Order: sequence, then C-alpha cells, then structure tokens
Amino acid sequence: MTDGGGSVGDGVWVGIDLGTQSVRAVAVGADGGVRGRGSEALSGVRDGVRHEQDPYTWWRAVAGACRQALDGVPPEAVRGVAVDGTSGTVLLTDGRGEPLTPALMYDDTRAAAEPDLLDRINTAGADVWTALGYRRMQPAWALPKVLWLLRHHGVPGGEAYVTHQTDYVTRRLAGHPVATDLSTALKTGADLIGERWPADVMDALGVPPGLLPPLVRSGTEIGAVSAAAAAETAIPAGTPIVAGCTDGCAAQLATGRLRVGSWNSVLGTTLVLKGVTDDLVQDPSGVVYSHRAPDGRWLPGGASSTGAGLLTRDFPGRDLAALDDLARAYEPAGVVAYPLVSAGERFPFVAPDARGFQLGEPADEAERFAAVLQGIAYVERLCFDYLDMLGAPTGGALTLTGGSAKSAYWNQLRADVLGRPVELPADAEPARGMAILASAAHRPITEAAAAMGPPATTVEPRATHTGRFDDAYLRLVAELAQRGWLPEPVAAHVQERTTR
Repeated sequence: MTDGGGSVGDGVWVGIDLGTQSVRAVAVGADGGVRGRGSEALSGVRDGVRHEQDPYTWWRAVAGACRQALDGVPPEAVRGVAVDGTSGTVLLTDGRGEPLTPALMYDDTRAAAEPDLLDRINTAGADVWTALGYRRMQPAWALPKVLWLLRHHGVPGGEAYVTHQTDYVTRRLAGHPVATDLSTALKTGADLIGERWPADVMDALGVPPGLLPPLVRSGTEIGAVSAAAAAETAIPAGTPIVAGCTDGCAAQLATGRLRVGSWNSVLGTTLVLKGVTDDLVQDPSGVVYSHRAPDGRWLPGGASSTGAGLLTRDFPGRDLAALDDLARAYEPAGVVAYPLVSAGERFPFVAPDARGFQLGEPADEAERFAAVLQGIAYVERLCFDYLDMLGAPTGGALTLTGGSAKSAYWNQLRADVLGRPVELPADAEPARGMAILASAAHRPITEAAAAMGPPATTVEPRATHTGRFDDAYLRLVAELAQRGWLPEPVAAHVQERTTR
C-alpha cells in the first residue's frame, strides 16, 4: 500500500506519548527500527486530591520532542502520526481549541468530595456501564470530572467542549476540531459496544449535546498536519493524523503481541495487566474493564495497587541489584507479604480498606526484600487466576514491561511463580505503540504490530522451582479472603486451579 507517494516498506511513522512527567516521541520504520527519538519534561501541580497540568505545556513539549525525533529523518519518508495520553485526563476548551480550564489529570479525584455527582452518573448510566463490564464509574474517571468542571466553571460564553489530553494535541496538529478515539473516551462514558455516546445518559446528566467530540475507533485517520503545526513540530504538512488511544493500550500495542490470549504485564510503580480477547469480558464485580481494539476486538485489563513503588519507599537508597542477589537465598521466603504502594486495592479485587501486611517476621533485610518481590508476583498470579475465572483466555504470549523488567532476577522469579514462560520485549514504550498504530491505517493492526514490534527474549520457568511457591501463594490468598477483601468464590477458584 502507498501513502504520500511512498510504500509502507520505506515509510517512517511518528508516535507521541503524553506521559505524566514527560512527552516522548519516536520515529519508527516499517521494519521496527527506530530512526529517531525525542523527549521533553512536563510538570504539574498537585494539591491533595487535585492534580492539574497546563495544556499549553503539552504542546510545547510535543513540538520539542518531535523536532528531536525527526532530526535527520527525510520529510518525504514520514507517513503518519498518532498520539496517546493518560486515561481520564480532561479539560474544557473554547471554539478555537483554547483551554477554558486547567487539565484535570488522570488521578485527580476532587469529584469524590461531591458524591452526588458520582451517584447521578452511576444511576443514569447503570445499564450502559453494566453492559460494558465495569458496572460503576470511579471518582478519577473523566465523566465525573466533566460534571465537576461544568458545575464549577460552567460554559463561558455559551460555548465549550470536552477535550481529552490527546484531543488537545491532535487538534493543534490538525488546526481544526478532530474526533476522539473510543479508548480515550471510555472513562468519559462512551458506549464502546454501540461506538457512540449514550445520548439518553448524557441528557439525564445535563451534558449539552454539542459538548462531546465525535467518536472513532483507534487507528482511524482523523486529519492531516497543518502548515502551522509542521513549522513547530517538523512533522511534514499533510502527514495523516491517526486517532490514538490511552497510554495503557499504547503499551500493549508496543509489545507487538496482539493475538487473542496475549497479555502484557506492566510492572512499574504499580502493576497493570492488559490482554486481547475476541469477546467483551463481563466481570460481575466490575474489577476488569475493557477498551476497544483498533480491529474491533477487546483489550481487557486492570490496575493493582501493588508494584515496584514499594521498593523506592521501603528500601530507599539501597542497591536493589545487590538485594536481588541476597534474595536468592529465600525461595520462598518464610514471610508472606501483601505489598501495597498505597491504601486500597483495585485489581484483582476491589477493597478500599485494604492495607499491606506481612505474615511472620523476616530474619533479615534480604528476606524482607525477597518477601516483597514474591508478594508482588503472587498478586500478579492472582490477577491471572481471576481472569481465568471470568473465562478470559490467558494462555497466549505474556510480555513483561515497565521499569521492573530491567531486573533479570525478578523476571526469573515472576516466571517461576507464574509457572509459565515470559517474554521481555526490547524497547516496548508507548510511543512505539503509537507509531505502530499510525502504520495500521494502511494495513491490519496485527500485521503492523508483528512487523514493527520489538524483538524479545524469553525467560522459561525453572524446572527446579515447579510448585515451589504454591504454598506461600495459597497462604496469601487465604489471608486475603479471611480479611474479607478477596471474595470466597475467587479464593476457591485459586485453590482448585493451583492443586489441579
């Protein structure tokens, strides 16, 4: 296929990742080779439950990162661009696309202080939210923020538009209003089954009909780079702009593994799992929710409150690689830990009152460290057992990404605890996922991902460790159930699956 006079084979695609602390851009060839990279720092304002950023800083950072990434790339080679952003980040803009409010970030929960907002949303949208599998919206989701903004800022001059983080940037790229993607719009209340806004729900909530942007699937061409944007970003004028997705979905795309049953486990500050299914996963407890894939399939997943952020907090200034070596003496540790980065659990169960704990006393710091690593791996295993209980296919490729994937010891430990091979893709950053998605405007997404995904190494579980961690895992599961956080049917499924 061709675009702009060139073939897919000699093209370069630009992916832009809008993170919390930086914007990253990457130019990727059709063979997956990186032709250029760029990044620019971002900052925000946190005040208790409030977290804001200035949208103007997004654009300045995008322009700088793209100029770096495209330095030396022939303009005629650039075939497309796509942008991902943080899920649930939203603001109001005027008719020219200028911000009327600060951007309320993905983890801003000020709407929780006005519970009537969330009650109204979950009453009006109950049927839609249930059909989509997540059942209830959370305070940090975008729709509660939209109602909060309308309540406190109104619609100045009678004209305002709901604008997601990606919308703001793609509009600046195009120079005119653009559609938003279904992935980004999930937390704003989009009906991903009907691929539309639920008009009756929005009417009941008092959201004006013209406030919301049009909806398209990720991977749909939504415009072209304007001459003005080209001058700032170095992305050639006329380059197709492709609808992006959330950063979590972008990370899944970046692995290149998009076959049904494949999963990506991102272990950074917290643990996030996302997979690929043909059918929408229905979760009676609303723990798992699904995004819509570019090809119409589903990307279910969830985010836990466990994660490597605990290491920074509890082992400050320590040489973690040295602790990895010492932890080898405790496989398994005599202590069982449930390590939470913050209060409350979200996946694989919902328990706002959950707190981290430790069963037993470690002999030394090395055993305490080993118990934390193993505890996080146990939660990861529990996530997969829960997904299995829901009927989700989990037997495909499992990739490990995130900062913790840099630890060879932890990768091996996770393979051993899970009892399955894990793949470690090189350079699987969300910006690459957006370059892959931009390429998918011209070929099937699975083909684009296979061609442009990074190479990977495989870590096999050690035969000497088969079943070695089962007793400690079951001990943790039993304790979670006894404390009333983990539902008994889940604990029973885990017991049956482990001893099968």
